[in-house]
Amino acid sequence: MPLDGVDKGQVAQETDEMRKIREENIAKAPPAEFFKLRAELLAQGRSNQIVADTGNMWANLKVYASGGENGLHNHTDQDHFHLVLKGKACFYGPRGEERICGPYEGVMLPSGSYYRFEAVSDEPLILLRVGAKTPPTAEHRRYNVYGEPLISDSKENGQVEVIPRQGEFWGADE
Repeated sequence: MPLDGVDKGQVAQETDEMRKIREENIAKAPPAEFFKLRAELLAQGRSNQIVADTGNMWANLKVYASGGENGLHNHTDQDHFHLVLKGKACFYGPRGEERICGPYEGVMLPSGSYYRFEAVSDEPLILLRVGAKTPPTAEHRRYNVYGEPLISDSKENGQVEVIPRQGEFWGADE
C-alpha cells in the first residue's frame, strides 16, 4: 500500500522536503512484530513460550498444569506483570499478601518485589507475562528470599517433568 494510504497523519500542505523526511523516518524505523497466543495444554508441569521480544520488553505465554513458582523470589533487572487468561492463580507476597486472580486479573511486580504463585483451579492456568528492562540492582537476575540466586527451571522453583496433553491447545488457531 502506498505511504499516503497508510499514513493518515500526512500534513495537507506537505512539501517535497517534508515527504522526504517522512519517508526516511519510516524507512529507518523497526517493523511491528505480530504474534498469536497459542499454547499446548499440559497434563503435568509448566511451559514458557516467548511470543514477542524487543530486547527492552517481552511477552511470554506461560501454561501450568498445576503448581506454579513455588519459592518466593524476585527479579532484579525487570518490572513485569502476570495476567491470568484461563484458570485461577493465587499470588503470594512476603508480608502475608495473598490474592486469587481469575481471568483478566493479574499482578504488577516492580523490580526487586518478592512473590510466588500457584495454580488453584482444576483447569490449566494460562498466564500472559510481560516484562520490561530496568537497571540491574544485583549481580544475578533472580534471587530467593535468602539472597541466593534462583534458577527459573530448577527443582527448587517447582520445576517438574513436562507432560503435554497431546493435541490439546488453548488460544489462537494455527
